[in-house]
Amino acid sequence: MDQKGKIAKAAGIMSFATFISRVLGYVKDMILAVFFGATGLSDTFFAAFRIPNLLRELFAEGSMSSAFIPVLTEYRQKKGEEEARTLVRITFTFIVIVVGLVCIAGIFFSPAIVAAVAPGFLKSAEKFQMTVVLTRIMFPFLLFISLASLVMGALNTKKVFFVPTLAPAMLNITIIVVIIFFARFFSSPIMAVAAGVAIGGLAQFAFQLPSFFRNGYSLGLDASFGHPGLRRMAILLIPATAALAVNQINIIVSNILASYLPDGSITYLYYSMRLIQFPIGIFGVAMGMAVLPTLSEHAVRGDMENLRADFSFALRLLFFIAVPSMAGLIALREPIVNLLFQRGQFDYAATRGTAEALLFYSIGIWSIVGVRVLTTAFYSMQDTRTPVKLAAVGMATNLVLSLALMGPMLHSGLALANALASGINFLLLGYFLRKKLERIDARKIITSFARTAAASFVMGLSGWAMLHGELWRVSGNTGLKTIYFASAAVACIVIYAAVSYFLKNEEMRYIQQAIAGRFKRRSV
Repeated sequence: MDQKGKIAKAAGIMSFATFISRVLGYVKDMILAVFFGATGLSDTFFAAFRIPNLLRELFAEGSMSSAFIPVLTEYRQKKGEEEARTLVRITFTFIVIVVGLVCIAGIFFSPAIVAAVAPGFLKSAEKFQMTVVLTRIMFPFLLFISLASLVMGALNTKKVFFVPTLAPAMLNITIIVVIIFFARFFSSPIMAVAAGVAIGGLAQFAFQLPSFFRNGYSLGLDASFGHPGLRRMAILLIPATAALAVNQINIIVSNILASYLPDGSITYLYYSMRLIQFPIGIFGVAMGMAVLPTLSEHAVRGDMENLRADFSFALRLLFFIAVPSMAGLIALREPIVNLLFQRGQFDYAATRGTAEALLFYSIGIWSIVGVRVLTTAFYSMQDTRTPVKLAAVGMATNLVLSLALMGPMLHSGLALANALASGINFLLLGYFLRKKLERIDARKIITSFARTAAASFVMGLSGWAMLHGELWRVSGNTGLKTIYFASAAVACIVIYAAVSYFLKNEEMRYIQQAIAGRFKRRSV
């Protein structure tokens, strides 16, 4: 199998595992919507969860992968397996100490942190205190998820993708179980959800350990913090963390500004962001994680020609599967929110508020997933400085646009600002990557994107024509709605494939050949 096939296979495996996790995540969100709706109480939980979630992005899943995988790949190729295993043990020890101290500090300083990220809550002492309590309960999640990310990165360098990508499902399963079976034993049921988050982080870490040990790794303590590999990771980690901090600051800015808007605004933004995270996670994050080990191997060998070719292929294939998802979310935003969330305390007004935010967040899906692959290309060459500089420009853009748009558009203006800022970040990253690699097949990428966008437009328009009307404004009729929605979704996929085939999209032909080849091998 050639490198393109390996990248596509790895991305497919990770997309499938991510799909399972995301579906469970939506089940969890549906249960949260039934129990808590879009109210001041739900706002406290989502505001509190933003804090450890922000730190997870900074210390764990994002920056860990960008710094750990390229360095571990280099050590494995140049110094052998034993040196790579030693580096994993040293990194494990470092995380336990450093992130453990961060968790302790976070628990102690939770009141100040909540005041900083949700200053509007200071107007209500009860709301503020509940957010502080929830934040303290959830802070240990950061340590567990950081360790889970270390294990995931180590397995990815061995080209083991399914188990690490499925692991986040353990978090969602734990929260679901806690809400259904244990929430009634808490004085405030929302506290059970926070406890479920902390326990779920531990479950996500433990789930990967059998595969981790089978691949020759161990978690013994080794405090050799002078190791050159750890120093190299630290050098890469600082700008990578700063880049992710800039991205997360955009979310925090939205959270701060939304705390001054009417009740429910933070919840609308949370649920709509969760919905766009479905294609972003399944396609964007999966592709970024799948292609990083391969691009890192090319970079270690100095094979820039294959690095350019595999980057271009990954980006074009990513757009081919992510852009129609964007069109689908825009065209079917209200039926999606209605079907998933409109029940119990979550009424039609909450559906409309969430759907409006979803519309504007969705506009940025193409650039958000594209940024994942662009930054991965920089990280594979152990360049983590350029992405942070450009992300800072995106942050400034987001802040200016948020302040300009939140007045006339309320929470929807914050979502639109985020989408526009991500588009600017994508274009800047593409420009500087082209300078670094001399060429990136830009004409081929643009041509492919144009064909994909045209097919997605036809598909989205068809989907909107199939699903609109009074049925999607009222609660209930879940079975009938599910049948209608599933039928429309299948029809949209067929329409998209047919139009892509008519437009002679190269990625469509590649997928056809891959499927035909698989069936041919099975028939032999």
